[in-house]
Amino acid sequence: MPDRDVPDVRAIRALFPRIHTVALGAAVALTSGAGLFLLTAFHVIAEPEVPIGLLSWYLIGYAPTWPGAFVGLAWGTVIGFFVGWGLGFVHNLTIDAWIVVLRARADLSRTRNFIDQVR
Repeated sequence: MPDRDVPDVRAIRALFPRIHTVALGAAVALTSGAGLFLLTAFHVIAEPEVPIGLLSWYLIGYAPTWPGAFVGLAWGTVIGFFVGWGLGFVHNLTIDAWIVVLRARADLSRTRNFIDQVR
């Protein structure tokens, strides 16, 4: 008969489901790539005073021009994918580690009761 104090792993997985890392990476990639493209397009059209050309220090080939907008789209997509994938990976790793800790606690509580009965 299972202990009432030990949480069921299925209940924990239902409360904190795993994240599909590739799907999260693709979603963040699409958002960040489109955001960088639209930001560059806005700066090409409106020409505000904010110097987004400094992004060329970090993104090879980027410039606040129309060709640079497509380079920014590519860079934003690649960087966004890796950031989204990494966030999903860390989330899944954290949930799995917590489940391991809960299982270890449950095993230790069962073992403690068993040893008390042996004496």
